[in-house]
Amino acid sequence: MDYFHRKDGHLWCEEVRVGDLADRFGTPLYVYSQRTFTEHFRKLDAAFSDVPHLVCYSVKANGNLGILRELGRLGAGADIVSGGELVKARRAGIPADRIVYSGVGKTRAELALAVREGIRCVNVENVEELEVLDEVARSIGRRQAVAFRVNPDVDAHTHAHLTTGRRENKFGIPLEEVGRAAEVAARLEALQVVGLDMHIGSQILTPEPYREALRQAREVVAFLRARGFPVEHLDIGGGLAVRYDTEEPMTADEFHEAIIHLVRDLEVTLILEPGRFIIGPAGILVGEVIFVKEAGNRRFVILDAGMNDLIRPVLYGAHHRLEPVVDRPGDPVPTDVVGPVCESGDFLGKDRRLPPLVRGDRVVVFTAGAYGFAMSSQYNQRPRAAEVLVDGTEARLVRRRETWEDLLAAETDLIPGP
Repeated sequence: MDYFHRKDGHLWCEEVRVGDLADRFGTPLYVYSQRTFTEHFRKLDAAFSDVPHLVCYSVKANGNLGILRELGRLGAGADIVSGGELVKARRAGIPADRIVYSGVGKTRAELALAVREGIRCVNVENVEELEVLDEVARSIGRRQAVAFRVNPDVDAHTHAHLTTGRRENKFGIPLEEVGRAAEVAARLEALQVVGLDMHIGSQILTPEPYREALRQAREVVAFLRARGFPVEHLDIGGGLAVRYDTEEPMTADEFHEAIIHLVRDLEVTLILEPGRFIIGPAGILVGEVIFVKEAGNRRFVILDAGMNDLIRPVLYGAHHRLEPVVDRPGDPVPTDVVGPVCESGDFLGKDRRLPPLVRGDRVVVFTAGAYGFAMSSQYNQRPRAAEVLVDGTEARLVRRRETWEDLLAAETDLIPGP
């Protein structure tokens, strides 16, 4: 659920009209409902209140500092996949002991930063990484807690680009190599194996992939404990789906009921890494119609927002609900909603039945809070959108719109302007 609703023909975010936000901050514009992501976090946190647990928000879904800060205040930790995300999480005030670090390609500099910060756990994804992390920790003079991220070869029944737990995916230690990893870890004095991590994919609609992975996780936990490793926590990743169109995702309570019997008796702290589930429904993207173009039997509505702002439709074939910000009279007509980028793949929705939009109308893309701005780019040298956070009747700018000067700021071989 979310707190976007219509009143008197206008779309509202909580108690603020979205059209007023577009007037004030311009477009393209990301708008986030604090009430929505707060409620989603609290529901998941409450669902697992019967076991020791920690909800580590997946920063890659949306790393805006304003959002991170609010989630940190609610008690969330952070699931990070880069040094930059670690810097952001710490800047947002999330304690280091609530941060876990995944990712297949951590550099020595990133590992050193994690060790110096004293984060809760590094999720190690291959045997070589164990040895490098041990060298880094010894050079700093600290002992680092680690978990094995294991690849259970489980099909999450999601988009091919969103699965992370299959044998052909790059993520995690294959089950048959866990024994070798344990042998290596046992002789590394600067590391302490305290957990097990599995993450099988994203936008997962049914509980069975989780259950299959957890059945294997139980065996690995027993294997590691028999070899003297304490295994104090089990990280089951994220991946809970949200509704973009007609999907019927699990609620937090349904997810809990589906898997808790596989976890409760392990005497571990359960770590969950939701991203999309928390922030996806809380965000929208607003664009303005630049032109309307008729070509043969196609009607193109061209927005100032495009694939550089939201790449999910072309990258994943994702379907996001599209509506005008302000109701427009007229019978719906088949419409291709496209952007200004010089690519045929630059679309936000094809063959959608929308009222006859005209130049100057605003269009909203729903469920854009996750992997929207986070995956945006400056392709075609287009400055990235502004971001606004709404809390009740208050709206505050949490990221200013980039400028043309921002596009040049990092380049070093500049010639004087005209």
